[in-house]
Amino acid sequence: MAWLGRGEPVKRAVRKRTVSPEVIEAVNNLAKYRAAKHLGQQTKKPVHLAWKQIVGIQRSERLVRDDYVDHMHMSWYQCVIIFLLCAFGGLVLEEVWMFISAGLTQGRYGLVWGPFSPVYGIGALFLTAAGTFVRRKNIKPWVLFISCMLIGGALEQLTGWLMETYMGAVSWDYIAGHVPGAITKWVAVPYLFVWGILGCLWTYIIMPWFLFTIGEPTTKRQVVFVALLMIYVIADFAMTLVCFNRRTARDEGIPPQNSLEEWVDGHYSNEFMSQRFENMVIEQRDPDE
Repeated sequence: MAWLGRGEPVKRAVRKRTVSPEVIEAVNNLAKYRAAKHLGQQTKKPVHLAWKQIVGIQRSERLVRDDYVDHMHMSWYQCVIIFLLCAFGGLVLEEVWMFISAGLTQGRYGLVWGPFSPVYGIGALFLTAAGTFVRRKNIKPWVLFISCMLIGGALEQLTGWLMETYMGAVSWDYIAGHVPGAITKWVAVPYLFVWGILGCLWTYIIMPWFLFTIGEPTTKRQVVFVALLMIYVIADFAMTLVCFNRRTARDEGIPPQNSLEEWVDGHYSNEFMSQRFENMVIEQRDPDE
């Protein structure tokens, strides 16, 4: 991370806007605290704060963070980082939940490369867009809750349908699993409430800190690095689709048509696909359909 921050500076126009006196005071308070903390580290005399001072610093940090997030300009740079971190974090949480609830140590991967579950990354992007809109328009929390329920349900329905239709794979089925309140194979009322709760937690607690931490690129190295990550994500999605298409074609007895498909058959066999996506039911289609 230090290496990424030492590259040639990114030149960009500064967007001038009116900053409230409260935020200016918070910035000045944080600057004084950091200067005192730095001096304490140099003199080896740590700064000891009273509880009231700690609360004041936390309030100043929250004010500055919220002001930044409520006025920042989202771009592909932040979206790529959000997608990757949330796709990884969602995978970890799901595997932990499966172990706690069912005692299963099951891989919940959604792509052929890397430890990612893309539905969580895409969901985080949608929740970020909804949360940013809500914060800037001062919309009531209950409206956000319902909106996140609808966003999560629509995302699950669309993802499940696309996977079954174009990849011949079923990763979850609430009806077959006898989940109470199942609306479709991929949407159930209890999980709609989970999406609503996650949306509120994300908007008011996690997202401001997350976006403030990511910030904007300050060096060209950072831009190049994240651009390479974006290319990797696109290639990962493309290769995943190719592998599932070849899995279906192999089941139907269709031989590879080019060198790429030959390479895929050699490296991503049916055995590999079943082990990689062990949480999915990969359907064998009838050639006459």
